[in-house]
Amino acid sequence: MSEKPYIPTPVFDTLDDVIEQYKAIYADENPKQVINCWLAHCFSHTQTLAPDFAAKDYQMALNFLYSYRGSSDTFGAYRRDLERFLQWSWFIRKQSFLDHKREDIESFIEFCLAPPKRWIGLKTVSRFQRLNGEKRPNPEWRPFDAHVSKKDRKNGLEPTKDKYQFSQSALKVMFGILSSFYNYLLQEQIVQVNPIVLIRQKSKFIQKQGKTQQIRRLSNGQWEMVINLIKEKTSLDPSHERTVFILSCLYGMYLRISELAARARWTPTMSDFFKDSEGNWWFKTVGKGNKARQIAVSDAMLDALKRYRSDYLKLPPLPSLDEKMPLIAHLKNPYKPISSERPIRQLVQECFDEAADFLESTGDIEEAEGLKVATVHWLRHTGISEDVKNRPREHVRDDAGHSSGAITDKYIDIELRERARSAKKKTIDGPGNNP
Repeated sequence: MSEKPYIPTPVFDTLDDVIEQYKAIYADENPKQVINCWLAHCFSHTQTLAPDFAAKDYQMALNFLYSYRGSSDTFGAYRRDLERFLQWSWFIRKQSFLDHKREDIESFIEFCLAPPKRWIGLKTVSRFQRLNGEKRPNPEWRPFDAHVSKKDRKNGLEPTKDKYQFSQSALKVMFGILSSFYNYLLQEQIVQVNPIVLIRQKSKFIQKQGKTQQIRRLSNGQWEMVINLIKEKTSLDPSHERTVFILSCLYGMYLRISELAARARWTPTMSDFFKDSEGNWWFKTVGKGNKARQIAVSDAMLDALKRYRSDYLKLPPLPSLDEKMPLIAHLKNPYKPISSERPIRQLVQECFDEAADFLESTGDIEEAEGLKVATVHWLRHTGISEDVKNRPREHVRDDAGHSSGAITDKYIDIELRERARSAKKKTIDGPGNNP
C-alpha cells in the first residue's frame, strides 16, 4: 500500500505562544518530553507522526525564533519560512535540517518554486483555532498561499493553485532567513557549515536585477486625488479627519502601517510627537527589526496633527510631554488604540478605490488603473521619492529608517526621468527621415 500524501500542519503559533512555550520547555526537567507532547498534539489529526529527530530540530528552531521576540514583523517572516523548511525537511526530505548540505537546500528551493497543490492554500487563515477551549491546529492552514492582485480580485478573479507563483522577492527573503538560521546554528556550535553560503553567490534561482529598479509609488496626481477627496468629506463628517491624519502619517513621515498600530511591545501615543530645545518637532517610533528612530516633523505634518486633534478629538492643538492618548484609536473609543493593521489597511484601500473610481469617471483611465493596483505601502514609497528630490539623501535615509544610503538611492528617479526625456526623440527610420 502506498504511503498517504502528507498534508502539512502548523507547529508554531503566535509570538506570545512561542514565548510561553519556550519558557515552559526550559522550566521543565525533561524538555524533550514537553516538545514531543506538543508535536504529538499538532499531528494528532493528520494520522502522521513526527520523525524521531523532530524534537531536536524543533527546539533549535524555537530557540532561534525566540531570539526575535522583540519584533513581531520579523518573527512572522522568520516563522513562515522556518515552518516551510521544517515541514519539507521532516516529511519530504525525511532528514534533520542539521544534516542538510548544499544539494538539500537546492532541492528545497525547487520545491518552493513548485509546491504540491496540497501544500497551497487559497486564503490566509489562522494557524491554530480554539475548539472547546483548547488550541488545535487549523486543518485549513497551508505553508504556501496563492494570491491574486487587488485589481484582479475586484474584477472577480479568484486565486487558483494552478497559477501559484513564488516571487523573486520572496525567494531572496527566504535565502536571507535560512542563512541567518544556519549562522545562528554555527554560533551555537550545532552545525559546522552554513549550506546557504555555498549556493548563494552562484545560485541559479535568483535573477540578477538591473541597476535601476522601479519604485512602486503613486503619481503626484494620484496622491492629490486621494488626499483631496477625503479632505472634502471632513466638512460633512469630522470622523474623516482621522483618515486624513492616517494618510498624512503614511505619506508625510514615511510610516509603515505597522508603526501606526499598537503592538505587544509598542503603542504609539500622542506624546511620541515632541519638541526639542530649539523648537523643532520630532516623532519617535519603533519600526522594522524593532529599531527605534526619530523622524523630523515638517510644518505641514504638524498642521495635520493640530487639525486632527482640534477638529476631531477636541483636544489642544499640540500634545503634552506625558500624554498617553493613543495616536490612532478606535472610532467608537478614542482611548482604545488600534491593535491591528487590518482596519487601517482597509480604510486606506477604500480611499484608493474611491479615487480610482473618480479618475475613471473623468476619463483618466491610466491613472485610475494605476491606483487599482496600489497598496498602502506605496504611500511610504511616494513620500520618500518626493522628499529625496529636495532634501539631503542622508536626512531622508534617517527619517525613513533605511540601514544604508544605497536603499534610499533607489528612490531617486531623476536619472530615470532624464533618460526617458533623452529617448523621446530617437528615431527608428534613420537620420534622413527625421521630421
